[in-house]
Amino acid sequence: MTLVADSKALADLCAALRSAPYVAVDTEFVRERTYYAQLCLVQVAHGEHAAAIDPLARGIDLAPLHALLRDRAVLKVFHAAGQDLEIFLQTMGAVPAPVFDTQIAASVCGLGDSPGYASLVASVLGVQLDKASQRTNWSKRPLTTRQVAYALGDVTHLCAVYEHLVTRLSERGRGAWVTPEMEALSDARRYRVEPSDAWRRVKMRGADSRALAIVQGLAAWRETTAMARDLPRPWVLHDDALVEIAQQAPTDLETLARVRAVEPAFARGADGGAVLAIVAHALAQPPESWPEVPRRRVPSESDEAMTAQLMALLRARCDAEGVAPRMIASKDDLEQLAARASADIRALSGWRREIFGSDALLLREGHLTLAGAHG
Repeated sequence: MTLVADSKALADLCAALRSAPYVAVDTEFVRERTYYAQLCLVQVAHGEHAAAIDPLARGIDLAPLHALLRDRAVLKVFHAAGQDLEIFLQTMGAVPAPVFDTQIAASVCGLGDSPGYASLVASVLGVQLDKASQRTNWSKRPLTTRQVAYALGDVTHLCAVYEHLVTRLSERGRGAWVTPEMEALSDARRYRVEPSDAWRRVKMRGADSRALAIVQGLAAWRETTAMARDLPRPWVLHDDALVEIAQQAPTDLETLARVRAVEPAFARGADGGAVLAIVAHALAQPPESWPEVPRRRVPSESDEAMTAQLMALLRARCDAEGVAPRMIASKDDLEQLAARASADIRALSGWRREIFGSDALLLREGHLTLAGAHG
Protein backbone atom coordinates (compact mmCIF):
# COMPACT_ATOMS: atom_id res chain seq x y z
CA MET A 1 0.00 0.00 0.00
CA THR A 2 1.47 3.36 -1.07
CA LEU A 3 -0.30 6.24 0.62
CA VAL A 4 1.40 9.64 0.44
CA ALA A 5 0.39 11.82 3.37
CA ASP A 6 3.29 14.24 3.91
CA SER A 7 4.86 17.05 1.89
CA LYS A 8 8.33 15.53 1.47
CA ALA A 9 7.03 12.20 0.16
CA LEU A 10 4.76 14.04 -2.26
CA ALA A 11 7.59 16.27 -3.50
CA ASP A 12 9.80 13.21 -4.07
CA LEU A 13 7.04 11.36 -5.92
CA CYS A 14 6.25 14.30 -8.21
CA ALA A 15 9.93 14.90 -8.91
CA ALA A 16 10.25 11.29 -10.08
CA LEU A 17 7.14 11.58 -12.26
CA ARG A 18 8.24 14.81 -13.97
CA SER A 19 10.49 12.73 -16.25
CA ALA A 20 7.67 10.39 -17.30
CA PRO A 21 6.06 10.86 -20.74
CA TYR A 22 2.63 10.39 -19.19
CA VAL A 23 1.01 9.95 -15.78
CA ALA A 24 -2.28 8.15 -15.16
CA VAL A 25 -4.49 10.19 -12.82
CA ASP A 26 -7.74 9.54 -10.97
CA THR A 27 -9.54 11.11 -8.02
CA GLU A 28 -11.89 10.12 -5.26
CA PHE A 29 -14.26 12.75 -3.88
CA VAL A 30 -17.55 13.32 -2.08
CA ARG A 31 -20.23 15.81 -3.09
CA GLU A 32 -23.55 14.68 -1.67
CA ARG A 33 -23.81 17.46 0.92
CA THR A 34 -21.91 20.30 -0.77
CA TYR A 35 -21.96 22.43 -3.91
CA TYR A 36 -18.25 21.96 -4.51
CA ALA A 37 -16.73 18.51 -4.57
CA GLN A 38 -14.43 17.68 -1.66
CA LEU A 39 -11.26 16.15 -3.05
CA CYS A 40 -10.39 13.17 -0.85
CA LEU A 41 -7.72 11.27 -2.77
CA VAL A 42 -5.58 11.68 -5.89
CA GLN A 43 -4.08 8.60 -7.48
CA VAL A 44 -1.12 8.81 -9.88
CA ALA A 45 0.90 6.13 -11.63
CA HIS A 46 3.55 5.51 -14.24
CA GLY A 47 5.88 2.53 -14.42
CA GLU A 48 7.18 1.61 -10.98
CA HIS A 49 5.64 4.69 -9.40
CA ALA A 50 2.07 4.36 -8.14
CA ALA A 51 0.69 6.22 -5.17
CA ALA A 52 -2.49 7.51 -3.57
CA ILE A 53 -2.05 11.09 -2.38
CA ASP A 54 -4.07 12.21 0.63
CA PRO A 55 -5.03 15.89 0.15
CA LEU A 56 -6.78 15.82 3.54
CA ALA A 57 -3.57 14.98 5.41
CA ARG A 58 -2.72 17.68 7.92
CA GLY A 59 -0.12 20.16 6.67
CA ILE A 60 0.44 18.53 3.29
CA ASP A 61 1.63 20.92 0.56
CA LEU A 62 0.01 20.00 -2.77
CA ALA A 63 2.09 22.48 -4.80
CA PRO A 64 4.32 19.74 -6.34
CA LEU A 65 1.22 17.84 -7.51
CA HIS A 66 -0.28 20.99 -9.00
CA ALA A 67 2.99 21.72 -10.80
CA LEU A 68 3.02 18.21 -12.24
CA LEU A 69 -0.57 18.55 -13.45
CA ARG A 70 0.29 21.87 -15.13
CA ASP A 71 3.50 20.53 -16.72
CA ARG A 72 2.84 20.45 -20.47
CA ALA A 73 5.76 18.04 -20.97
CA VAL A 74 3.84 15.32 -19.11
CA LEU A 75 0.61 13.95 -20.57
CA LYS A 76 -2.12 13.37 -17.98
CA VAL A 77 -4.24 10.29 -18.67
CA PHE A 78 -7.77 10.06 -17.25
CA HIS A 79 -10.87 7.99 -17.87
CA ALA A 80 -14.06 10.06 -18.28
CA ALA A 81 -12.07 13.12 -17.33
CA GLY A 82 -14.84 15.70 -16.90
CA GLN A 83 -15.44 15.57 -13.14
CA ASP A 84 -11.76 15.13 -12.32
CA LEU A 85 -10.79 18.17 -14.38
CA GLU A 86 -13.57 20.26 -12.86
CA ILE A 87 -12.29 19.39 -9.38
CA PHE A 88 -8.72 20.31 -10.26
CA LEU A 89 -9.88 23.63 -11.70
CA GLN A 90 -11.65 24.26 -8.39
CA THR A 91 -8.74 23.19 -6.16
CA MET A 92 -5.71 24.51 -8.05
CA GLY A 93 -7.20 27.22 -10.25
CA ALA A 94 -6.26 25.59 -13.55
CA VAL A 95 -7.21 22.63 -15.70
CA PRO A 96 -4.46 19.98 -16.12
CA ALA A 97 -2.93 19.93 -19.59
CA PRO A 98 -2.28 18.18 -21.86
CA VAL A 99 -4.92 15.51 -21.27
CA PHE A 100 -5.81 12.12 -22.76
CA ASP A 101 -9.22 10.59 -22.02
CA THR A 102 -9.38 6.81 -22.47
CA GLN A 103 -13.18 6.87 -22.71
CA ILE A 104 -13.04 9.08 -25.80
CA ALA A 105 -10.23 7.02 -27.34
CA ALA A 106 -12.08 3.77 -26.67
CA SER A 107 -15.19 5.12 -28.41
CA VAL A 108 -13.12 5.95 -31.49
CA CYS A 109 -11.53 2.50 -31.40
CA GLY A 110 -14.83 0.64 -31.47
CA LEU A 111 -14.74 -0.45 -27.82
CA GLY A 112 -18.20 0.79 -26.94
CA ASP A 113 -20.24 3.95 -26.72
CA SER A 114 -18.69 5.90 -23.80
CA PRO A 115 -17.62 2.68 -22.04
CA GLY A 116 -17.28 2.64 -18.26
CA TYR A 117 -13.86 2.09 -16.73
CA ALA A 118 -14.56 -1.39 -15.34
CA SER A 119 -15.96 -2.64 -18.66
CA LEU A 120 -13.02 -1.16 -20.56
CA VAL A 121 -10.47 -2.79 -18.25
CA ALA A 122 -12.30 -6.10 -18.63
CA SER A 123 -12.42 -5.92 -22.44
CA VAL A 124 -8.85 -4.69 -22.93
CA LEU A 125 -6.99 -6.41 -20.09
CA GLY A 126 -9.32 -9.25 -19.11
CA VAL A 127 -9.27 -8.00 -15.51
CA GLN A 128 -12.38 -7.87 -13.32
CA LEU A 129 -12.13 -4.94 -10.92
CA ASP A 130 -13.12 -5.17 -7.26
CA LYS A 131 -16.04 -2.73 -6.91
CA ALA A 132 -16.54 -3.21 -3.17
CA SER A 133 -14.98 0.16 -2.31
CA GLN A 134 -16.63 2.08 -5.14
CA ARG A 135 -19.31 3.70 -2.97
CA THR A 136 -17.16 4.18 0.11
CA ASN A 137 -16.96 7.42 2.12
CA TRP A 138 -13.61 8.68 0.91
CA SER A 139 -13.57 11.60 3.36
CA LYS A 140 -13.42 9.31 6.40
CA ARG A 141 -10.01 8.69 7.93
CA PRO A 142 -8.06 6.51 8.33
CA LEU A 143 -8.38 4.89 4.91
CA THR A 144 -8.29 1.10 4.90
CA THR A 145 -5.77 -1.02 3.04
CA ARG A 146 -8.57 -2.26 0.78
CA GLN A 147 -9.65 1.30 -0.06
CA VAL A 148 -6.14 2.33 -1.05
CA ALA A 149 -5.60 -0.86 -3.05
CA TYR A 150 -8.87 -0.25 -4.91
CA ALA A 151 -7.89 3.36 -5.63
CA LEU A 152 -4.42 2.41 -6.88
CA GLY A 153 -5.90 -0.24 -9.15
CA ASP A 154 -7.72 2.49 -11.01
CA VAL A 155 -4.49 4.13 -12.16
CA THR A 156 -2.22 1.11 -12.55
CA HIS A 157 -4.72 -0.53 -14.93
CA LEU A 158 -5.28 2.84 -16.59
CA CYS A 159 -1.63 2.88 -17.68
CA ALA A 160 -2.05 -0.43 -19.49
CA VAL A 161 -5.36 0.64 -21.05
CA TYR A 162 -3.81 3.90 -22.28
CA GLU A 163 -0.86 2.15 -23.92
CA HIS A 164 -3.20 -0.34 -25.61
CA LEU A 165 -5.39 2.45 -26.96
CA VAL A 166 -2.46 4.53 -28.24
CA THR A 167 -1.21 1.49 -30.17
CA ARG A 168 -4.67 0.81 -31.53
CA LEU A 169 -5.17 4.43 -32.60
CA SER A 170 -1.78 4.42 -34.34
CA GLU A 171 -2.45 1.15 -36.16
CA ARG A 172 -5.74 2.53 -37.47
CA GLY A 173 -4.38 5.97 -38.28
CA ARG A 174 -6.85 7.61 -35.92
CA GLY A 175 -4.56 9.54 -33.60
CA ALA A 176 -5.49 12.82 -35.27
CA TRP A 177 -9.18 12.03 -34.83
CA VAL A 178 -9.03 12.36 -31.05
CA THR A 179 -6.55 15.26 -30.82
CA PRO A 180 -9.17 18.05 -30.97
CA GLU A 181 -11.36 16.19 -28.48
CA MET A 182 -8.49 15.91 -26.01
CA GLU A 183 -7.40 19.53 -26.44
CA ALA A 184 -10.94 20.73 -25.76
CA LEU A 185 -10.92 18.96 -22.38
CA SER A 186 -8.38 21.46 -21.01
CA ASP A 187 -10.59 24.46 -21.77
CA ALA A 188 -11.60 25.87 -18.40
CA ARG A 189 -14.81 27.31 -19.87
CA ARG A 190 -16.24 23.78 -20.03
CA TYR A 191 -16.28 23.55 -16.24
CA ARG A 192 -17.18 27.06 -15.09
CA VAL A 193 -20.80 27.67 -14.15
CA GLU A 194 -22.22 31.09 -15.00
CA PRO A 195 -25.16 31.91 -12.69
CA SER A 196 -26.73 33.97 -15.47
CA ASP A 197 -27.03 30.81 -17.57
CA ALA A 198 -28.29 28.53 -14.78
CA TRP A 199 -31.95 28.95 -15.80
CA ARG A 200 -31.32 27.07 -19.03
CA ARG A 201 -30.91 23.83 -17.03
CA VAL A 202 -34.32 24.14 -15.36
CA LYS A 203 -36.95 21.98 -17.05
CA MET A 204 -40.23 23.84 -17.33
CA ARG A 205 -43.15 22.85 -19.52
CA GLY A 206 -45.52 25.34 -21.04
CA ALA A 207 -43.65 28.39 -19.74
CA ASP A 208 -44.47 31.86 -21.00
CA SER A 209 -42.03 34.77 -21.21
CA ARG A 210 -43.01 36.15 -17.81
CA ALA A 211 -42.36 32.82 -16.09
CA LEU A 212 -39.06 32.46 -17.90
CA ALA A 213 -37.98 35.91 -16.70
CA ILE A 214 -38.69 34.86 -13.11
CA VAL A 215 -36.91 31.52 -13.58
CA GLN A 216 -33.91 33.37 -14.96
CA GLY A 217 -33.61 35.50 -11.83
CA LEU A 218 -34.38 32.72 -9.36
CA ALA A 219 -31.92 30.26 -10.92
CA ALA A 220 -29.12 32.84 -10.87
CA TRP A 221 -29.86 33.64 -7.20
CA ARG A 222 -29.96 29.95 -6.30
CA GLU A 223 -26.65 29.30 -8.05
CA THR A 224 -24.80 32.13 -6.31
CA THR A 225 -26.39 31.23 -2.97
CA ALA A 226 -25.46 27.56 -3.31
CA MET A 227 -21.90 28.57 -4.16
CA ALA A 228 -21.65 30.96 -1.23
CA ARG A 229 -23.05 28.45 1.26
CA ASP A 230 -21.37 25.44 -0.39
CA LEU A 231 -24.67 23.55 -0.50
CA PRO A 232 -26.29 21.44 -3.23
CA ARG A 233 -28.69 23.50 -5.34
CA PRO A 234 -31.82 21.59 -4.17
CA TRP A 235 -30.90 22.36 -0.56
CA VAL A 236 -31.28 26.06 -1.36
CA LEU A 237 -34.36 25.77 -3.55
CA HIS A 238 -35.61 22.67 -5.32
CA ASP A 239 -36.43 22.82 -9.03
CA ASP A 240 -40.09 22.05 -8.31
CA ALA A 241 -40.34 25.04 -5.99
CA LEU A 242 -38.49 27.28 -8.41
CA VAL A 243 -40.85 26.39 -11.25
CA GLU A 244 -44.00 26.79 -9.12
CA ILE A 245 -42.86 30.20 -7.90
CA ALA A 246 -42.21 31.28 -11.48
CA GLN A 247 -45.65 30.12 -12.56
CA GLN A 248 -47.54 31.70 -9.66
CA ALA A 249 -45.42 34.87 -9.38
CA PRO A 250 -46.20 35.56 -5.67
CA THR A 251 -45.95 39.18 -4.56
CA ASP A 252 -46.19 38.74 -0.76
CA LEU A 253 -45.03 36.27 1.89
CA GLU A 254 -48.50 34.84 2.43
CA THR A 255 -48.83 33.92 -1.24
CA LEU A 256 -45.28 32.57 -1.34
CA ALA A 257 -45.99 30.35 1.68
CA ARG A 258 -48.95 28.83 -0.15
CA VAL A 259 -46.76 27.60 -3.00
CA ARG A 260 -46.95 23.85 -2.54
CA ALA A 261 -43.23 23.06 -2.94
CA VAL A 262 -42.06 25.90 -0.65
CA GLU A 263 -41.45 25.20 3.03
CA PRO A 264 -43.12 27.72 5.39
CA ALA A 265 -39.80 28.41 7.16
CA PHE A 266 -38.22 29.27 3.80
CA ALA A 267 -41.02 31.69 2.96
CA ARG A 268 -40.78 33.47 6.34
CA GLY A 269 -36.98 33.74 6.32
CA ALA A 270 -34.51 35.96 4.52
CA ASP A 271 -34.53 33.67 1.51
CA GLY A 272 -38.27 34.19 1.12
CA GLY A 273 -37.70 37.92 1.03
CA ALA A 274 -34.96 37.51 -1.56
CA VAL A 275 -37.25 35.41 -3.74
CA LEU A 276 -40.04 37.98 -3.58
CA ALA A 277 -37.59 40.72 -4.55
CA ILE A 278 -36.48 38.68 -7.58
CA VAL A 279 -40.09 38.10 -8.66
CA ALA A 280 -40.88 41.80 -8.25
CA HIS A 281 -37.80 42.80 -10.24
CA ALA A 282 -38.66 40.44 -13.10
CA LEU A 283 -42.27 41.69 -13.25
CA ALA A 284 -41.09 45.31 -13.26
CA GLN A 285 -39.07 44.81 -16.44
CA PRO A 286 -40.68 45.65 -19.80
CA PRO A 287 -42.18 42.48 -21.34
CA GLU A 288 -40.04 42.90 -24.46
CA SER A 289 -36.96 42.29 -22.27
CA TRP A 290 -38.22 38.93 -21.03
CA PRO A 291 -36.67 35.78 -22.55
CA GLU A 292 -38.31 34.47 -25.68
CA VAL A 293 -40.18 31.22 -25.35
CA PRO A 294 -38.20 28.61 -27.30
CA ARG A 295 -40.11 27.51 -30.33
CA ARG A 296 -40.15 23.77 -30.57
CA ARG A 297 -40.24 22.74 -34.17
CA VAL A 298 -42.61 19.86 -34.84
CA PRO A 299 -40.90 17.64 -37.42
CA SER A 300 -42.84 16.73 -40.48
CA GLU A 301 -43.44 13.12 -41.45
CA SER A 302 -40.81 13.46 -44.17
CA ASP A 303 -38.28 14.84 -41.67
CA GLU A 304 -38.97 11.96 -39.27
CA ALA A 305 -38.53 9.47 -42.09
CA MET A 306 -35.25 11.12 -43.11
CA THR A 307 -34.00 11.11 -39.51
CA ALA A 308 -34.66 7.37 -39.36
CA GLN A 309 -32.73 6.85 -42.60
CA LEU A 310 -29.83 8.96 -41.35
CA MET A 311 -29.76 6.96 -38.14
CA ALA A 312 -29.61 3.72 -40.12
CA LEU A 313 -26.80 5.12 -42.25
CA LEU A 314 -24.92 6.27 -39.15
CA ARG A 315 -25.15 2.85 -37.55
CA ALA A 316 -24.02 1.14 -40.73
CA ARG A 317 -21.04 3.44 -41.16
CA CYS A 318 -20.05 3.16 -37.51
CA ASP A 319 -20.31 -0.62 -37.55
CA ALA A 320 -18.10 -0.73 -40.64
CA GLU A 321 -15.52 1.65 -39.18
CA GLY A 322 -15.61 0.47 -35.57
CA VAL A 323 -16.60 3.84 -34.11
CA ALA A 324 -19.25 4.59 -31.49
CA PRO A 325 -22.16 6.47 -33.16
CA ARG A 326 -22.20 9.06 -30.36
CA MET A 327 -18.70 10.16 -31.40
CA ILE A 328 -20.06 11.23 -34.79
CA ALA A 329 -23.60 12.50 -34.31
CA SER A 330 -26.40 12.65 -31.77
CA LYS A 331 -30.09 12.17 -32.52
CA ASP A 332 -30.53 15.93 -32.26
CA ASP A 333 -27.77 16.37 -34.87
CA LEU A 334 -29.58 14.01 -37.22
CA GLU A 335 -32.89 15.79 -36.70
CA GLN A 336 -31.21 19.11 -37.55
CA LEU A 337 -29.65 17.60 -40.67
CA ALA A 338 -32.96 16.09 -41.75
CA ALA A 339 -34.54 19.55 -41.51
CA ARG A 340 -31.81 21.45 -43.35
CA ALA A 341 -28.64 20.54 -45.23
CA SER A 342 -26.81 23.55 -43.81
CA ALA A 343 -27.11 22.30 -40.22
CA ASP A 344 -24.15 23.36 -38.09
CA ILE A 345 -23.18 19.96 -36.71
CA ARG A 346 -19.79 18.34 -36.23
CA ALA A 347 -20.76 15.35 -38.41
CA LEU A 348 -20.29 17.57 -41.47
CA SER A 349 -16.63 18.38 -40.86
CA GLY A 350 -13.27 16.64 -40.57
CA TRP A 351 -13.00 12.88 -40.24
CA ARG A 352 -16.67 12.63 -39.31
CA ARG A 353 -17.61 14.00 -42.73
CA GLU A 354 -15.41 11.37 -44.40
CA ILE A 355 -17.05 8.52 -42.51
CA PHE A 356 -20.63 9.74 -42.44
CA GLY A 357 -21.29 13.38 -43.32
CA SER A 358 -20.71 13.30 -47.07
CA ASP A 359 -22.92 10.27 -47.57
CA ALA A 360 -25.51 11.72 -45.19
CA LEU A 361 -25.84 14.77 -47.42
CA LEU A 362 -26.13 12.56 -50.51
CA LEU A 363 -28.79 10.49 -48.78
CA ARG A 364 -30.67 13.62 -47.78
CA GLU A 365 -30.65 14.94 -51.34
CA GLY A 366 -31.82 11.62 -52.78
CA HIS A 367 -28.51 10.80 -54.49
CA LEU A 368 -27.79 7.77 -52.30
CA THR A 369 -29.88 4.87 -51.09
CA LEU A 370 -29.21 2.87 -47.95
CA ALA A 371 -28.72 -0.26 -50.04
CA GLY A 372 -25.74 1.46 -51.69
CA ALA A 373 -24.37 3.07 -48.55
CA HIS A 374 -22.58 0.09 -47.09
CA GLY A 375 -19.59 0.01 -49.39
